[in-house]
Amino acid sequence: MRVLPVLDLLNGVVVRGVAGRRSTYLPVRSQLASGADPSTIARAFREQFQLRACYLADLDAIVHGRPNLPVYSRLRAEGMHLLIDAGVRTAADASRIVEAGAGHVILGLESSPGPESLRQILDTLGSSPVVFSLDLKEGCPLVLPGSGWDGLTPRQIVDVVIQQGVESLIVLDLAGVGMGRGINSAELCEDLRRNYPLLRLVTGGGVRDVTDLEREARRGVAAVLVASALHDGRLRPGEIFPFTHGWPTGPSVD
Repeated sequence: MRVLPVLDLLNGVVVRGVAGRRSTYLPVRSQLASGADPSTIARAFREQFQLRACYLADLDAIVHGRPNLPVYSRLRAEGMHLLIDAGVRTAADASRIVEAGAGHVILGLESSPGPESLRQILDTLGSSPVVFSLDLKEGCPLVLPGSGWDGLTPRQIVDVVIQQGVESLIVLDLAGVGMGRGINSAELCEDLRRNYPLLRLVTGGGVRDVTDLEREARRGVAAVLVASALHDGRLRPGEIFPFTHGWPTGPSVD
């Protein structure tokens, strides 16, 4: 299992996400580095924790349609393997994010028009670089009004995306992000592991300490998203080392 540190970008800087309340997000204050520059924070992840892959949630793109393409290119040039959520809706959007430096493109439920758009993106990119994110809030799917996902339960959405050919899935309940109360999607993840044993499953939101990581590793999760516990010092480099290998793999991460 691999720890995936999170970079939430807003107004071009790293912010601290709390419970999905984006209007309240402020530039991160971290024990790892001074300031909130994305390259500085990413370098700290790499040098202090040996974490060379990271999940980048570009809120400028997701909320305002303004992707930070130069930031992606800069981080990729510095050797980071990026899993980028940039509010992708179309195959053209996805291709642009790959060209800017994404190793994997995150297709977030909250930005997706529906299954047909997902199908077109998979046809264009193939399944390997695509990760679908089941975005939840207090267990409820976050969907665009009138989208093809409207009215479906979380499990029904997962069934559809796997039928479409998705091989990697993030389950993230935004209500737990930054709260330090433990991951709040465990029951759904356990159900998915039982029913889709070949699915690469990623989760996160609210990681407290190394015991949460150990618990997810026992569940067979491929990766865990972590931010606050790294910035606050609740997770130390020696504790992270066992969780620095696994999917995603490649020259820049192993």
